[in-house]
Amino acid sequence: MPKLPVSFYQNEDVNALALQLLGKRLFTCIGGEVTGGIIVETEAYKGVEDKASHAYGGRFTDRTKVMYENGGLSYVYLCYGIHHLFNVVTGPEKTPHAVLVRGLEPLTGLELMMERRRMSVLKPNITAGPGALAKAMGIDRLLNAKDLTGEEIWIEDAVPGWNSNEVIAGPRIGVDYAGDHALLPWRYYVKGNKYVSKPRS
Repeated sequence: MPKLPVSFYQNEDVNALALQLLGKRLFTCIGGEVTGGIIVETEAYKGVEDKASHAYGGRFTDRTKVMYENGGLSYVYLCYGIHHLFNVVTGPEKTPHAVLVRGLEPLTGLELMMERRRMSVLKPNITAGPGALAKAMGIDRLLNAKDLTGEEIWIEDAVPGWNSNEVIAGPRIGVDYAGDHALLPWRYYVKGNKYVSKPRS
């Protein structure tokens, strides 16, 4: 399937885009080895007005500056000093919206994914949750601010006939610091998919 064009990422409605990313396929190519899978869980972060966003209130730092770029780039950061998390920068330039990719149904390069996750048996938690997903895909800070139409990390359209059946919307995970914004139903996932992180209904 073709890579999603830069125009796909220009949508100013970050929640609509977070929904549209479900079913799309994320790939990495590191050292000539490709891994990839179907995106089954996302979270929307709505820039300067979203208390859960790194760009809330117009925050602009070395870490967040990529969020202010034109949509279609990767935003990778280290969480709690342990896990790398992969986000898609969306919207036009100076609109720091982003979508966190939280769950992936693995399809390509399973053995390498298992090796990276130190698993001998394939289990759903291989790519359920943003830290697990990034580890399995080999995503770290070296893949920050990369063009998502490039050769290192990219997103392709959904395969024909892919059907999400039902999408659940609920509160985002781990953003209690955001006060009332922690309750916004801006997390989206494919109902019944075992590669969605917990909690899931």
